[in-house]
Amino acid sequence: MLPRRQLGREGPLVPVLGFGAWPIGGGMGAVGEAEAIATLRAALDCGLTLLDTAQAYSGSEALIGRALRDGYRDRVFLATKVSGRYGRTDIEQALDASLRALGVDCIDLYQLHSWNPKYPIEESMAALLDAQRAGKIRHLGVSNFNAAQLAQTLALGRIVSVQNRYNLIDREIEAEVLSFCTRAGLGVLPHSALAKGLLAGKFAPGHIFSPDDERAGFRRFQGAEFAAHLAFVDRLKEFAQAKGCTLVQLALAWLLRRPEVTCVLTGARSPEQVRGQAVAANLAFTPHELAHIDTLLTRLPRTPER
Repeated sequence: MLPRRQLGREGPLVPVLGFGAWPIGGGMGAVGEAEAIATLRAALDCGLTLLDTAQAYSGSEALIGRALRDGYRDRVFLATKVSGRYGRTDIEQALDASLRALGVDCIDLYQLHSWNPKYPIEESMAALLDAQRAGKIRHLGVSNFNAAQLAQTLALGRIVSVQNRYNLIDREIEAEVLSFCTRAGLGVLPHSALAKGLLAGKFAPGHIFSPDDERAGFRRFQGAEFAAHLAFVDRLKEFAQAKGCTLVQLALAWLLRRPEVTCVLTGARSPEQVRGQAVAANLAFTPHELAHIDTLLTRLPRTPER
C-alpha cells in the first residue's frame, strides 16, 4: 500500500502516486491492448489506485473500462476530463460518454482539461455543479489553469484539485500556482512528471521517434535542444545512481517532496515500468541532496517543449 494524502482541504485520501493513461492510449506510440490492461492492473496491484484519463486520450477511457472488470472498480479512484469544448451541452455529452466508456455510473474526479476563453467559465462550472448534484460526479477539478484562472473558478463553486505540468525540467507552477493552492486548499496532481520520457534516462542523441509518437513533433526532442536536455539528464542519472535509485524514482520522489503535491501522475507502458515507479513513494532526500539537485537544475537548458 502506498502512502496517502488528502486531495485538497475537502477531498478524500488518495495514493501519492497515480496512473496517467495518456501513454496506454497511444499518444506516445502504439501499445497493444493486452499489454495496456496488464499495465493498468499492475498499477492497481502496486497501489497506484488513482487512474487519470480524459476524453482526449484516444480510446483510453474504454480501455480502462475493460480493465476494471472482474472486481477491479472497487479498488479505484477514477479521474477523467472533458477536453476542448466546455459549453453546457458539450460537458453533458462528454460526461455521459465517459460514464459509458468507463462502465460506471459516477466519476470520482471530473476535470476541465484546460482553460478555453471561448467558453465562459460560469457556464462550464454551472454544468459541472449540476452534474455533481445529479450524482454523476463526486469531486470537481481543473487542469492546466494558472492562479488567476483558479481564483475565478473557485468564486463559482468548489473544486478540490488542479492538474498541471510539473517536473524537474518544467517548473512554471512553482512561481504562483503552488502557493495559491496552499491558500485555497487545493490538491495538486502533477502531470508529465517524467517530462514526456526525458527523465526516464533511456534516450541517446539522435533518437528518432515514430510518427505516431507525439514527441516526433516536439522541438525539445530534436537536434541540439534534445542533446542539451540529455546532457542534463545524464548528470541527474549519475546523482540517482550514487543515491542507489533510478532516475525515474528520483524524478517522482523530487515532486513528492513538496507538501502542496497530493498525487503525482505517472504514465507507463509495461508492468515492469509501473513496479519500478512505485518504489519512489518511499524515497526521501536529505537537505544536502536537495541542495545538490538545485545546483544541477541551474545548468538546465531553458527551451520550450514544442
